[in-house]
Amino acid sequence: MKHSAQHRAAARPARAARPARQGPPGEPVRSRWLDQLPYAIAVCGLAASLIWVLQGGQGIRGGTLAVAGTLLAAALARLALPERRAGMLVSRRRLLDVAVLAAFGVGLLVAGLVLPPQT
Repeated sequence: MKHSAQHRAAARPARAARPARQGPPGEPVRSRWLDQLPYAIAVCGLAASLIWVLQGGQGIRGGTLAVAGTLLAAALARLALPERRAGMLVSRRRLLDVAVLAAFGVGLLVAGLVLPPQT
């Protein structure tokens, strides 16, 4: 006997609200925005680096190297921090996240070092 989608949805129990996050006993509960701090630092570093690139001239090479450094720092943060503290740096498995960030960082680092200086 086939059930309609409405019947199946009505038969499911309602999801309970998530309980408040609890830290280890004796440790104060950290707020959620602190968990996003590594991601916020990476985004601010990338924004500042891209503004540097937009300055033109010598800024292109320096900004490219700054973007590379920011991506490599984000890869290091993703590798070192536990998942609950890495915030939105977590998108997939740890090693895949680190590999992608490091590959882009190394690629831009090489491009920045090979790029001829602008005058």
